[in-house]
Amino acid sequence: MTKSMTGFGSSRYLDSKIEIYCEIKTVNHRFLEISTKPNDLPSELDVHVRDITSKKIRRGSVDIRFKLKFPSENKFLVNNSSLDNLIKTIKNIKHIKSEDLSFSDVKDMPGIINVEQVTNIKLNLVKKVFKESLKNLLDDRALEGAKIEKLFLQKINKIEKNALSLSGSNKKLTKKRYDNLNSKISNLSLTLDMSRLEQEVALLVLKHDVAEEIERIIFHTNSLKQELGSKVTSGKKIDFVLQELFRETSTLSVKLDEPLYKQIALEMKLSIEEMREQAQNIE
Repeated sequence: MTKSMTGFGSSRYLDSKIEIYCEIKTVNHRFLEISTKPNDLPSELDVHVRDITSKKIRRGSVDIRFKLKFPSENKFLVNNSSLDNLIKTIKNIKHIKSEDLSFSDVKDMPGIINVEQVTNIKLNLVKKVFKESLKNLLDDRALEGAKIEKLFLQKINKIEKNALSLSGSNKKLTKKRYDNLNSKISNLSLTLDMSRLEQEVALLVLKHDVAEEIERIIFHTNSLKQELGSKVTSGKKIDFVLQELFRETSTLSVKLDEPLYKQIALEMKLSIEEMREQAQNIE
């Protein structure tokens, strides 16, 4: 299955007190790179998100963003040591009774009472929203991958059709070159060793023979179709095969001297170059 490295997925949970939103975006990258926002996510959640993501995605830059809203409450922490010290100090002051101290008297004194805002994050609920977002992302990447695969198969079929067309014309082109060379030599007023001449003409003709290039082109297109049809398609392998295919078509275009057939070879190169651009988006 062909999967794209670009995709988007999101999910949301909302009630009267809680809001959870998660969105995941992925773009091309040579390796797997995961970033989470905000940066102060609970460590348990951050580890869980990275672990699950790395199991589902092999390559790409993954940007995971959360928006969390949970009810919070104030937690009061009393520094008993400081409070005892305050009471002892007051006892040594005349006209002030420590028994008359109230909460309002000491609440603003530094170091006596600390107030912390505590938010009760429901991690299981957040993990569920993340899981839904990841599924939506993977579905989106698979959909884009299917489009790329369809485009690839169209271009591969076109390349194979052109290669077979050139293959059918190869013998005719070879004979034409041979006859042309013999004709040119016959018009020269030279005394030549005909046996040696035949060998040289044959070598020149062989230099322009494209049978091997066409054979390798068909081999590489079959490799591409096999990889595209595999359970897990590798973008790196696709790119490597396309490089080899491009090299063969380049040689082909150099060897062909007939304008019509050279144009066919150039069109094959163009199709391969377009696939190489698309291959950068395959996981």
